[in-house]
Amino acid sequence: MSNVFTDTVAWLADPLHWSGSGGIPVRLAEHLQYSGLVLLIAAAISIPVGLFIGHTGRGRVVAVAVAGALRALPTLGLLVLFALLAGSGLMPPVWALVILTVPPLLAGTYAGISSVDRSVVDGARAMGMTELQILFKVEVPNGLQVMFGGIRTAVLQVIATVSVVAYLPLGGLGRYLFDGLVLQDFPRMLAGSFLIAALAIAVDLILAAVQRLALSPGLTLDSRGSHKATADSTATAPAGAAVQGGTP
Repeated sequence: MSNVFTDTVAWLADPLHWSGSGGIPVRLAEHLQYSGLVLLIAAAISIPVGLFIGHTGRGRVVAVAVAGALRALPTLGLLVLFALLAGSGLMPPVWALVILTVPPLLAGTYAGISSVDRSVVDGARAMGMTELQILFKVEVPNGLQVMFGGIRTAVLQVIATVSVVAYLPLGGLGRYLFDGLVLQDFPRMLAGSFLIAALAIAVDLILAAVQRLALSPGLTLDSRGSHKATADSTATAPAGAAVQGGTP
């Protein structure tokens, strides 16, 4: 019996798998397209709601309960349910994945806003800033690191789970997993898993670089604390956080 790892390397090195409509570049582009669409829709839903909850404190209990319930839903089961209700096509699996992507984005957004020291917010309000100015000039800049934790979690989750759209069947890197399973082609399956993992790592490294560029040097919140705050939907205020854009 040949070594499956050696066969996987050979499969990846085969030029035939890097060209044509079923080649790796095409599947990679499809995977990114599906992931981007899911993230765009989920962000349009969850970020405004998270900003509102974090700024006002209203609906926090409901948001935590809903986010926890959505996290418990089985991905494949939800995908099949939407496909049965709405028929074949791209949007049924996209909406199923949006439901699973909303919780980390929502939790990260309102946890980030809630993590800002209330004395900083009160000081901005005493200066005469409007609520929108406080939100976008004080709370968002100071809570951005925690918010980035939720964004990165959501992106990694989407890249991993969007593979299930190939079950319907659609394209993406998940095509190699399902086709390999049907054909008992284990090198193809292992190569697909490797490609998905490599894509997730590459995207996370890019997001980490963007996070370092986007954050103000004055914000010194430990990254472990920020990820924990996102996961728990609660956060502590950044030490020494300063008001960003302190003039109305």
